[in-house]
Amino acid sequence: MKTLIYYFRKVAFVFILSMSIGAVAQQAKIDNLRPYDKTGLNMFETPKVEGTTFDGLKVRIGAGFTQPFQSISHENSGAVALYPRLAPGFAIAQANLYTDVQLADGIRLNLTTYLSARHHNESWVKGGYIQMDKVPFKGEFWDKIMKYATVKVGHMEINYGDMHFRRTDGGHALYNPFIENYIMDAFATEVAAEVYVQKDGLLGMVALSNGLINGGFQEPLMPGSTTETYKRSPSIYGKLSYDKKLQEKVRVRATGSFYYNQSDGRSTLYGGDRTGSNYFYALEPEAATTTANAFSGRANPGFSNKIASAQFNLFAKVQGLEFFGTFENAKGGTFAEEVANFGKRSVNQIAAEAVYRLGKEEKLFVGAKYNVVNGQMLSKVADKQTIDRTALAAGWFVTDNILMKGEFVNQKYNDYPTTSILKDGKFKGIVIQAIVGF
Repeated sequence: MKTLIYYFRKVAFVFILSMSIGAVAQQAKIDNLRPYDKTGLNMFETPKVEGTTFDGLKVRIGAGFTQPFQSISHENSGAVALYPRLAPGFAIAQANLYTDVQLADGIRLNLTTYLSARHHNESWVKGGYIQMDKVPFKGEFWDKIMKYATVKVGHMEINYGDMHFRRTDGGHALYNPFIENYIMDAFATEVAAEVYVQKDGLLGMVALSNGLINGGFQEPLMPGSTTETYKRSPSIYGKLSYDKKLQEKVRVRATGSFYYNQSDGRSTLYGGDRTGSNYFYALEPEAATTTANAFSGRANPGFSNKIASAQFNLFAKVQGLEFFGTFENAKGGTFAEEVANFGKRSVNQIAAEAVYRLGKEEKLFVGAKYNVVNGQMLSKVADKQTIDRTALAAGWFVTDNILMKGEFVNQKYNDYPTTSILKDGKFKGIVIQAIVGF
């Protein structure tokens, strides 16, 4: 207990130090931008505001900083030994840099850089895009179309599902009321083009991407071959949502999304995060390192070749009470499974979050989350595995830019084979984060 109090005091010191940052200098106004502070909570696709004016190129610099502390324990019954000497301590501080530019009337650019992250300690560009809410063509025809349409193009975070709008992204942990993302974390950056149409709370989106976390020019080789190639297919994905404020303090949003690729070869839809998990060394092996074992507590089904995923989300807010629910089904497999005629594997994910925000300005919150994944998680294995997580969280927005939050987590693994390090695995404990976002 003394050790825990000691480290808690250290977190509090870092947190108080961050408060000395003071007021952020007035930023340039960028049209239709989701704010990186508390005012960006519970925003999904960026708003489409009409009547904006352009009076020259403007640049806005933003950032997200997160300093974590954790005290967790883990155990298993498998043949693989766990990381020893797991003790309370501070993890690497993560930092994001955001550059947003108003290029023209209704046209803006975003560039996001990971300055420091668990998986990549060095600076690493996440991606960037151009968003057009207007087009540089004159005429009544284009005005009518762009009154409802938005076009987004770049090497960027793709808009599959609603969960990615609430997740922690490296140093930017301010939108997430909990510490970690979902067990099966649907997040990827791909070269893509997305076309949106929205009116009166109804939004539709269709998109096409290269299906890869990076680029590629050459014909890809079949696994194990030096001459035989295969044809790589683009990914197709889309979304339909309805978001409506029924009363002054009652809001409901329902969303359905899909993602499909019949021959990808290197899909990373459930493994595209380059920053890492927010649970350090949980159920990792003896020789684990922070960067090489960066995704503790997550599970990637490994649908690297064929993948067909669908995610359904429900968000509701009644005064200070929020609910966010997710059901997701993913089917797919690897090249090796296709060659072996194994067939597609299937995995389901269910998650439910309840958050209550207190006070007139909702600066305090408490929350509970349950997340379970069940299905054929292992390649060429027909048996099903189950992972479930329960998390209890609380947080305090000292200002719109400064947040301190903590979480108690309990995660368990069932039906993994004896040869797996996850056999009867479990971990639990607390994680605390001091966060700045602007």
